[in-house]
Amino acid sequence: MLIGIDLGTTGLKAAAYDPDDGSCLAKASVRLPVQTDSDGRREQIPDDVMDCLVSVFASLREQTGPRWAEVSGLGLAAQGGSTLFVARDGGQPLSPLYLWNDFRCFEHIARIQKKHPPEFWRSFSMRDEPGAGLGRIQWLQEKDPSLFDKQNRYVGAGEFVFHQLTGVWRQDACQALQSGCYDARQQSLSEAPLDLVGLDCSFFSPMRDGHSVEALGKQAAERFGLPAGIPVAGPYNDHEAGYVSVMHLSKRPLQCSLGTAWVGNFVLDNEFGQGSGFQFAVPAPTGKGNLVIQALQTGSLTWDWALEKFVGKDHQEALNSACEIFSERLLPSEDLTCLPWFNRPNPLGKGFGAGSFLGISPTTSNGDFLRSVALGLVFEFARVFDPVHKSGAIDSVVLCGGASRAAYFQKLFAALFAPLPIFIPDSMGTRGSLYAFNPVVAQVQARVLAGGEFQNPEKLKDLQNIYNDLYERLYRADPAGRPFSIESKEVTP
Repeated sequence: MLIGIDLGTTGLKAAAYDPDDGSCLAKASVRLPVQTDSDGRREQIPDDVMDCLVSVFASLREQTGPRWAEVSGLGLAAQGGSTLFVARDGGQPLSPLYLWNDFRCFEHIARIQKKHPPEFWRSFSMRDEPGAGLGRIQWLQEKDPSLFDKQNRYVGAGEFVFHQLTGVWRQDACQALQSGCYDARQQSLSEAPLDLVGLDCSFFSPMRDGHSVEALGKQAAERFGLPAGIPVAGPYNDHEAGYVSVMHLSKRPLQCSLGTAWVGNFVLDNEFGQGSGFQFAVPAPTGKGNLVIQALQTGSLTWDWALEKFVGKDHQEALNSACEIFSERLLPSEDLTCLPWFNRPNPLGKGFGAGSFLGISPTTSNGDFLRSVALGLVFEFARVFDPVHKSGAIDSVVLCGGASRAAYFQKLFAALFAPLPIFIPDSMGTRGSLYAFNPVVAQVQARVLAGGEFQNPEKLKDLQNIYNDLYERLYRADPAGRPFSIESKEVTP
C-alpha cells in the first residue's frame, strides 16, 4: 500500500492507494490553522502541521485496518515559498512557518529588486524579479537576527516534514527558486542572489535528486505506526506533483490549479520560445524541457473574500448559496467588471490590494458582485494564458483544486478555452507524489466535461473585452500582469 501526502497552504490531505491497480483505499484531510493579521501576517505553527499529519494518518490507519501493515512507501508534496528556521542538526523549529502569502516582506522584496535590472535576475532564475525568500530573509534579519546563526538552516514546509520523516534535508527546485537560492538554467543552488543578503548556499538544503527516495526514520515510524526503513519520496512542489498526475491525459495539458493561488502549469520543450517575468521554470518531471509554474496575481483568497462579503460568513453555507445564485444565471445582469488582484500591492498607490470593480450602480446586487468576481478570476486566467492557448503549446485544460469543483467555474473555463477539452480529475497531489514508486498509481482518473454550448457567448465576449480593456487602462505598466509570451513553432500532433 502506498500513501500520498499533499501539504497545502490551508489544508493537509493524504490518501492510501493499492500499488497493483492504483485504486484509492482510503483518504483523509484536515484544515491547517493559519494565524493572520491585518498587517499581512500568514503564519503556521510547525508542530501543528505535524500534529495534523498524525491525525490524518490515524484516520487512514482506521480506514484500512490490518492493511496498514502493508504500507510500502510514502510520497510527499507541499506548497512552496514558505519559510522556517530550524536547528541544523536536530531540525527543531526556531520560528513560525511563514507562508508564501505572508505580505510583510513585500517592501524588502521591492528594495532588493531595485538593486539590479530584470536581466540580472533572468540570467539565472529565468524570472524578472528575486525570489520572495530574499525579501523575507532581509525582513527577518532586521526583526530577529539571532535566527541567522550558522547552527541554523532556512527551510520550507516540505523540507521540514520530509526531515521529520527521514532525518534528511533536501528541497525541490520550485522551493529553491522562491527562496532565492536557485539557478534555473544550471539546475543547481546559486550564491549570486544570496550575496545580496549576506548568506551562502550552506544555509539552505541541497537539491532533491530526481525521483530518488530516502528511508523512513525510526522515530517517525513509531509515531505513525509504520515500518522503519520504508522509502519516502519527495519533497515535491504541489504543482509539480499535480502536473505529474495529469500529464497522461493529453500530449500537452495545461493543469489549472485553482487553490489559494490560481496557477497554470505546462511543459515547454525546445520547440517553443518562452517568456514570463514571473514564471517558475523547474526541470520537467520526465524528458526534456521545463515545467513552467505560472502563478496569477489572484486566487481563491479572493474568492473566499467574495463569498464572505456577498453571501455569508459560514463558508460551506456560502458555497451552497453560491450554487443557487449561479443557477439563476452565470453572468452579471449589467456590465459589471471585477479585477481580482486582491493579493498584490496597489500599482496606483502605496497601499496593499489592487482589486477593483467597474460598473457599480445603486441597483447592483450581492449576487452580481459575486458573479463579477468569479468572472474576473476566470478572465484573468484566460488573459495570462491566451498566448499559450493560441500558440498550440497546450492541447487540453485540466481543472484542479478546490474551486474547480464548482460547475460555474467549469462552464466559464470551457467557454473561454474552447475548443480544447476540459478534464475534471479526482485526487491530485496525493497521487503525483507517488510517481517514484509507480507511475500508473500516480495517474488520476478524470472525466471530460460534458455540456452544451455557452448560452450567451456574445455577452461573455463583450464582458471579456471590457475586462481586458480595464486591465490595460489601469495595470498595463505593472510587469506582474504581463501575459505569458510564447513563440509558436510547428507542433507535432
